[in-house]
Amino acid sequence: MKVTLIYDNEVYKEGLGAGHGFSCLVEVKDAPPILFDTGADGSLLLSNMIELGIDPSSISEVFISHAHWDHAGGLPDLLVANKEVKVYIPTSYPAPPGAGKVVSIKDPLEIHDNIFSTGELKGIEQSLAVRTKRGVVVIAGCSHPGVGNILKAASRWGKVHALIGGLHGFREFDLLKDLELICPCHCTMFGSEIRSLYPDKCVGGGVGRVIHLED
Repeated sequence: MKVTLIYDNEVYKEGLGAGHGFSCLVEVKDAPPILFDTGADGSLLLSNMIELGIDPSSISEVFISHAHWDHAGGLPDLLVANKEVKVYIPTSYPAPPGAGKVVSIKDPLEIHDNIFSTGELKGIEQSLAVRTKRGVVVIAGCSHPGVGNILKAASRWGKVHALIGGLHGFREFDLLKDLELICPCHCTMFGSEIRSLYPDKCVGGGVGRVIHLED
């Protein structure tokens, strides 16, 4: 499994652009690549994708965590570049025009073998969960429903191994003690505290960061 950060508040790899928002490409063996969120600005999203060697026309599936502009603002430009995309949205997000197919998600759903949506939690946000040999990898947008609720929802598919994405104002740090990898991105307010508490398993974010995990 490979996760490439395409849009984030800071840059990890020189030559890429930062912006307030989040997007990453999730690649799992025997499944189509899934673009998780699209950041705020479509031109920056597409520019970073091209710089990272990711062809927008190769993306067949997009997973939108929630309706906030910094996670879905880049979607219209992506749909202009690729009109055949299937888009997974929470029920609180209006169906985007121009998508090849729209799947509105309320309850937990298996999207592909070992790839799941947590379902729309607290009526606002869904997260992506991937079951691997090491455990479940969770990709979160902003964690508005609460990190504890997200981890609990994802644990239905196994022990949670890793958490990647925006953690907003999360500060219940003990919830992370049993994870093996944490990558706080985007809107995380207490990233320095998380890194201080868990230096051996905390990985920095930033556009261009690539995280490899066992499938």
